[in-house]
Amino acid sequence: MRSRLPPLAAVALLLLSACRDPKIASYRVPKEKDPVMPAATSTASTPATPTPASPGASMANSAHTTPDGPGLIWSAPAHWTAKPASAMRKASYAISGEAGATADFSITAFPGDVGGDLANVNRWRGQIQLAPLAAAELATATTHVDSNNLHLTVADFTGGTPAAPLRVLGAIIPVNGATWFFKLSGPAPLVAREQAAFAAFLQTVRAAGATP
Repeated sequence: MRSRLPPLAAVALLLLSACRDPKIASYRVPKEKDPVMPAATSTASTPATPTPASPGASMANSAHTTPDGPGLIWSAPAHWTAKPASAMRKASYAISGEAGATADFSITAFPGDVGGDLANVNRWRGQIQLAPLAAAELATATTHVDSNNLHLTVADFTGGTPAAPLRVLGAIIPVNGATWFFKLSGPAPLVAREQAAFAAFLQTVRAAGATP
């Protein structure tokens, strides 16, 4: 069997090498129902054949804030479909695959650290039927990337069942006393197809008012 780069390392490598100069297009910020999170106030199969969006794909951006102060701005791939927003989500997107498969991309923000990285990573793991990690396992289960003067904790987990594997790609970003969560989840083959687009997206995330 051909050796492969571990999935988490692959995400980090894509993130480090992604282009930082996407084209910009206008869009409406949306929302949708989200998994249960601590209450907080906010202002706002076979892999599919299409290739992942490159960092140069048409994208869109808009600024978002938290009750604690200035927030983040980002650009989303043009082939991600914006969904109606919710009280929980800063933005929400649907990604279509083959045979009706869909993946979900959500952006949420909450005051404080929301329990810390271990609790948040284990929440994601529980959503795809994986056992929680022990504190000693967290360092090897995540990777850390600095981008646009932000520190990202990136996670990549595959769970579900052998017949219907599920995958989560996620990033946790502390900003101005709040914690932002960027999560792509869905059928493992579709999430794998979107891995490069996810990494390119993270390269566009920056503090509102910061120079790209």
